[in-house]
Amino acid sequence: MQLTTALLLLSASVASAHYTFPGLIFNGAVSADWQYVKTTTNKWSHGPITDVTSSDMRCYKDPAAPIASTANVAAGSSVGFRVDTSISHPGPLMFYLAKVPSGRTAANWDGDGAVWFKIWENRPTITASSISWPSGQTQVSVNIPSCIPSGEYLLRVEHIGLHGAGSAGGAQIYIACGQINVTGGGSKAGSPLVSFPGAYKASDPGLLINIYWPVPTSYTNPGPSVFTC
Repeated sequence: MQLTTALLLLSASVASAHYTFPGLIFNGAVSADWQYVKTTTNKWSHGPITDVTSSDMRCYKDPAAPIASTANVAAGSSVGFRVDTSISHPGPLMFYLAKVPSGRTAANWDGDGAVWFKIWENRPTITASSISWPSGQTQVSVNIPSCIPSGEYLLRVEHIGLHGAGSAGGAQIYIACGQINVTGGGSKAGSPLVSFPGAYKASDPGLLINIYWPVPTSYTNPGPSVFTC
């Protein structure tokens, strides 16, 4: 009985250190969980992706889950995600967009092909004694570029936990995709375009790195450069 209780407590502790992004934040309000976000396979486990060659790298979508709705958001506005529970691991946060192709909808498309462009990434603070990123966030957000064409997009949030990244496959990747319809947009298409899987390799210096010792003197986020209007 004591062993069972200990295992349950350990399992709960491990799950609480992991996180999902279930709620979309737009127009100043947080949606219900998975209302506008594709339900992820780790909905209950909160576990990460560690294989960057997996198709889960697109949206980590649970194929058996109900279809989410699509939110109307204005180009240039702030859109974000609620974090469950909070971002607890050291590592970078990034946002990508993918424009839904003609004949498809955000609800029935999973983002296959070279369609993703990065719209934001953060950088670490590096000192002689440590490298660190913001942590503890329960909400994260990004401004939708004001110049992109109107239409439906997948908004992909990604956080990479680097606490175990000293060996290949040790980086922990947490992903979700919101379904948005951008209104009032411009005419500049997103670029450069990459595919998931494909954009990352397990050997990328931003994924294979010992962040503890020796303390890195620089850090390069994986993936393409950030799109600008």
